Amino acid sequence: MAVIVDKEQCIGCSACVGACPFGAIVMEDDKAVITDACTVCGACIDVCPVTAITRPAAAEPAADTGDYQGVWVYIEQFQGKARNVGLELLGEGRKLADTMGQELAAVVIGEGVEPLARELFASGADKVYLLEGAEYKHYSTDAYTIALTDLITAYKPSVILMGATNDGRDLGPRVACRVGTGLTADCTSLGIDEETGLVAWTRPAFGGNIMATILCPNHRPQMGTVRPNVFKRPVPDTSRSGELVRVASKVKAEDIRTKFIELLTLSETASCNLDEAQFIVSGGRGMGKPENFALIEELANVLGGAVGASRAAVDAGWKPAIHQVGQTGKTVAPKVYIACGISGAIQHLAGMSTSDIIIAINKDADAPIFKFADFGIVGDALDVLPVLIEEIKKLKQAC
Repeated sequence: MAVIVDKEQCIGCSACVGACPFGAIVMEDDKAVITDACTVCGACIDVCPVTAITRPAAAEPAADTGDYQGVWVYIEQFQGKARNVGLELLGEGRKLADTMGQELAAVVIGEGVEPLARELFASGADKVYLLEGAEYKHYSTDAYTIALTDLITAYKPSVILMGATNDGRDLGPRVACRVGTGLTADCTSLGIDEETGLVAWTRPAFGGNIMATILCPNHRPQMGTVRPNVFKRPVPDTSRSGELVRVASKVKAEDIRTKFIELLTLSETASCNLDEAQFIVSGGRGMGKPENFALIEELANVLGGAVGASRAAVDAGWKPAIHQVGQTGKTVAPKVYIACGISGAIQHLAGMSTSDIIIAINKDADAPIFKFADFGIVGDALDVLPVLIEEIKKLKQAC
């Protein structure tokens, strides 16, 4: 789907060519031509002096929504291993599919990822669509968009769930635009609307002050991205099996406009991989100053976990935003979450309340965090953390 050029009105001034940030406009016979790279951003519309460029009309409702069947979960993978969010969504997708009386399918795109099928069947999938090729070894917007769009066009799913990860937030909107449907981003809850039978997508709105429930009545598939760690992974049932559908790749090398150069990874010490971490140590304003986060990082390192931060600490510039836990940051669900100098604002609790065990360290005995913590230590984190680190080191050495 691209913007539309009225060839009769176009005067060939080429102002739109320079305005397009994606290089999606070329001049042919002194007329502007829109290529497939168009993202409908509207930059060309604003600069056209004769209003020859317009947005496409809204997509017509699907001719027959009954042609679309099944619940799909896009399984994000990295180096042949499924990200947790995809497995979490299979559990929730199973509930939706059972309520709708439809099958649940997983979609896997990558190179050498067929071994994942067994894990996906065990996690609830009835069917796995497998698309493999060297062009999918590393995620790229172009290759994965083409692949997923082709799958949707061919098999017509009714619902698609994706993780609200960096890749999911990149891929989801582009695919939705290609197939002419909507997308509800950053969902925190899913259900079935009793009146319409449609998927009810719930997400924070107006800065998290309200929760909005969104339906997609006229277009298919119904698409949404869901935050990691909102749902628990289903307990695998290794006795389950299903249908493996291998799909041929249609992507060519020239379709991919980016070139993979190098994979850069974060240091394993005090990593900020909050999505996958089993132990998270987070610091808030009560840590006093950024230098004191060295204690947070040391404890996270000793535990083999990740470093988190409250919004107050991030806003103060003590830690980068990638470490932020909360409603406007990451939603996490580790085995153990240690909150140091964090008061327990509702926005922060929304991002970590599903942790298995919450340990709070705060010198204010009346801090709200203690109402939600499984274990609490009333004391200055700067005094408690060195003792805690030393004791854990002794325990590890004893083992």
